[in-house]
Amino acid sequence: MINQIIQKNIEEASHVIGKTWPLYAFVTSNPLSGYEQKSFKEATKQAEELLNAKVFPESAQFSQALQKGFIDRKELILLLEENQFFDTPESYLNEMVSFKKVEKINENNTLDNIVAKWLAAFMDEGLAEWDMPNKREGFYKAWRKLASFDNQLPKTSIKDIPNTSDEALEDILKHYKPSQYLKIFTYHLAALPGWTGYINYRSTSQSKWQESYPISLKDYLAVRLWIAKKIKATILPENALTTTPTTISKLQHIWLKAWEKSWQNELGTILKTKQIAFSETRKQTQNNLDAQFVFCIDTRSELIRRHVEQNGAYETFGYAGFFGIAMDYQNLNNGLTRKSCPPIVSSAYHVSETPSEYQSDKIIKYKQKNEIIKFSTYFFKRMKNMLPSAFGYVEGSGLFYGISLLARTLFPSFTNKINTKQIPVHETLCEPEIKKASNVPQSEIDIPLTEKVAIVKSAFDLMGWDKFAPIILFVGHGSHTANNPFGSSLDCGACAASPGRHNARMLAKLANLPEVKHALRAQEGIAIPNNTIFIGGEHNTTTDEILLFDSDVPDSHKNALQTLKTNLKKAQQTATEERLGVTSNSVREAHTKANNWGETRPEWGLAKNAGFIIGSRNLSKNHNLDGRCFLHSYNWELDQTGKALEGIMQGPMVVTQWINNHYYFSTVDNQLFGSGTKITHNITGKFGVVQGNGGDLKMGLPLQSINQTDLEMYHQPLRLSVVIHAPLDRVTSILERNGNLKSLIDNEWIYLMVMDPESENIIHTYHKNLVWKTATEKKNNKVSLKNNFVNKKIEVLI
Repeated sequence: MINQIIQKNIEEASHVIGKTWPLYAFVTSNPLSGYEQKSFKEATKQAEELLNAKVFPESAQFSQALQKGFIDRKELILLLEENQFFDTPESYLNEMVSFKKVEKINENNTLDNIVAKWLAAFMDEGLAEWDMPNKREGFYKAWRKLASFDNQLPKTSIKDIPNTSDEALEDILKHYKPSQYLKIFTYHLAALPGWTGYINYRSTSQSKWQESYPISLKDYLAVRLWIAKKIKATILPENALTTTPTTISKLQHIWLKAWEKSWQNELGTILKTKQIAFSETRKQTQNNLDAQFVFCIDTRSELIRRHVEQNGAYETFGYAGFFGIAMDYQNLNNGLTRKSCPPIVSSAYHVSETPSEYQSDKIIKYKQKNEIIKFSTYFFKRMKNMLPSAFGYVEGSGLFYGISLLARTLFPSFTNKINTKQIPVHETLCEPEIKKASNVPQSEIDIPLTEKVAIVKSAFDLMGWDKFAPIILFVGHGSHTANNPFGSSLDCGACAASPGRHNARMLAKLANLPEVKHALRAQEGIAIPNNTIFIGGEHNTTTDEILLFDSDVPDSHKNALQTLKTNLKKAQQTATEERLGVTSNSVREAHTKANNWGETRPEWGLAKNAGFIIGSRNLSKNHNLDGRCFLHSYNWELDQTGKALEGIMQGPMVVTQWINNHYYFSTVDNQLFGSGTKITHNITGKFGVVQGNGGDLKMGLPLQSINQTDLEMYHQPLRLSVVIHAPLDRVTSILERNGNLKSLIDNEWIYLMVMDPESENIIHTYHKNLVWKTATEKKNNKVSLKNNFVNKKIEVLI
């Protein structure tokens, strides 16, 4: 019975932590995901108390936002008055500036360091030359066998330590009441939220590391609490942490909402200028299209889509970058399999590479060359790290490495070209092959035609696609940077921080299958012309180059494809000019930033994200959204049942909220929720970074990914504002059916606006419990409130 009580309290306490994703799959996610059933205000209050976190932008950021016009002064004053703050914004800004929160003194600093040391040793994923012994027995048992050798602990014997984590917890907790368990567990999980977040990730990810070397939050707590007892550290905290006074907290929330409302007004103004007959405009432009592109909804796609559209008769769509294929991808180079779909989706398929027809000889040579490269890498690593050879190797190779470092520093782009030529590109030799996920019986591993058709049809349905150009490109995205531990955070979030090229190639292959085209025509009424071909590609977000995997394109399309490639080069040129703010050699500069091993900001990733538009491209076409919006194509007229919209809201909308909150919290408290400056980062265990020589595992974005300088912000920390172009009653029905979505919006993790095409595209803003208001209604309410405030002031004067 006691074990059940302990386990229940551990599960409840674990809500205080999120998941810390490994560097090689650095998925952006809400660090307060355990609190999403609570209101944003309540969740941030608890995070402040339990984690000693900053949860709102600092007063300096509010000041910058007001000075630069990001916060509309009139909106701010209205919100202040609604909350009965009648002084000037500057006076309240000064009040927030003058408040200095008392920093918590970490009374368990020694305990944290000891536990972090053991976690780093146990959870190492191949960086260390010598493994911690007995890891296969699990964290608690492996630690127990070695604890007596830890010179940071008082002298102890293995006989003094309980045999299991259950016994250890029972022994320690017998001195406390069951009602105190939750407080104890929450306090100790929150002490190292980066490490406990990674344990949380490991224990739910089904990774090979977890299978081989299991660890759980229960093991962690047993080890930590036993050490705490041994060194006489705090087990049950006496008092809650010092929190921000209510008035200051309320002011911070008001300023944040004014900032968010100012952005919503700006976005609404853009959309109002586009209130046109969307379907008619599309039909007029569709007939003479040379190609259609499907990009990821990623905010970085907004820039490249504009420039592609300006360089030819092209139409672009937005679709979640995993292209609707819930798959794991097996890399041909290293044989490793990684998730390549949203973390909230279970993988149904396994995709690997098979040699294309007539490419067998080339693939053999490719594998041989790849093996040589892999062996060389392994050999040099061993020579550098093994004690017998390390000193001699460093002495002998010093000149070579000196020249290499000099070349990488002075000529990064040229050096990268030389290195890249050594690495074969398997996409030109292979084609993706899809099977059922490996957890199904071998006899059922092949994919039936009905599922292949469903994958392709789903893509067309969600985007509202009904006409087809001769060339259609599915363009995933990936970031290519040198010496960047956080490189995967710049890849595709919808692909679990993997590049989207694999999913794009897979969907293109399925859509090209004659049997799929025939079934779509016969069963679904979707007539893909015989001369239409589908091609997979990748948008390099660091250089804005679009690479096409077109080795199998028929001769009939070669000339058109060559023209397309020429125009994509032009789009790259103009896109990099805009993004980097230069007028010459912009592509060259982009390559230099990507390949410079000392570059702290090779690209900005999804910084500045603040909005999500679900609707026709005509809503925002030809308007520069400054990379602030996710863009998902949707045609409300072709989705009479609302099924497609429901899928978009259940999937992409939830994922973009994760991304948005990851950037928000990394900005408002970069030391806790982010990872501090890159300058003092040290990689640990191949999966994470720590600051300096140890401490907690960092769980968010580095300072250089969100700030222009140490003091000047780049990312504006705002919650996500979603605009849906669809009938209001359709959206309301979806929220009624999906309590999880309604909860996210009711609790203000997401702002929702609906642009109703059946009522002259008036924008309706969501309020709690399925209440909607228009701008006119809100304006009347504000006038009424203001009159009330004026009358109250007059009464006081009288």
